[in-house]
Amino acid sequence: MTTAPADSLVALAERKQLPFHQFMDAATVDWIAAHRLQVPIHDERLDPALGEHARWLLSMTALPASWFAEPQVADSIHGLRHGMRTAAYAALLAEQAGLEEHLSSALVIAAAIHDCQRLHDKDDTGHGARAAAWLDAHAGLVADHFRVSAGITDKFWQAAIAVRLHDIPYQTFAPVNEAEYVQAKLASDLLKAADALDRYRLPKLKWWPNPSHLRIALPAHLQSFAYELVLETERAHLDGLSSAAAVEHALSGRGLL
Repeated sequence: MTTAPADSLVALAERKQLPFHQFMDAATVDWIAAHRLQVPIHDERLDPALGEHARWLLSMTALPASWFAEPQVADSIHGLRHGMRTAAYAALLAEQAGLEEHLSSALVIAAAIHDCQRLHDKDDTGHGARAAAWLDAHAGLVADHFRVSAGITDKFWQAAIAVRLHDIPYQTFAPVNEAEYVQAKLASDLLKAADALDRYRLPKLKWWPNPSHLRIALPAHLQSFAYELVLETERAHLDGLSSAAAVEHALSGRGLL
């Protein structure tokens, strides 16, 4: 394997010099592809189907740029592509878990917006709490964008809890976190799992999905699907597609839009 350029994310991660704002590069995508054997081969026959409403909701997950607290994050590794892919995984996990439609829809929305209040791509402590507060303050705006019914907005409080807890490891939950968790346990578990599935984009193997950190099982075929989706969408973006178009194209090709 050739040595990655010094300014690639994978080289910067190795030197512990990742910048506050991190943008995907070709060498890092090649590095991700070189570790293909770390996940099972994707079998499209195992992809779960989504209902019409879930597919339509995924078509709305390209958030307006104004929703991001920091404009540079919109196209970074925690930006639109990450949010849209996480929303797709949330929809698939919710389908697998048999989640009722209104809570499933609120979960997809939570996944799409969970990192929108990040200020940078490093350990931005509290970004989940900021995003949850933003959702609480802008529930009407979010409902209008996603064109959702009152039944779905009634579940936004559970979505907000899941967003608030998504960046806090279970083992570090404070009593106030535990109290909230029991009110939205499944939504929180599913969002953490969906977020973890997109970790194949990160430039160190030890940062890739670790099922031991989750309370929802990650099926092997869904891990493989997530790995392939990261590769396809990151390559498409580097080839010139916008973040939204790169993910939309890939999801459409898999029948998820």
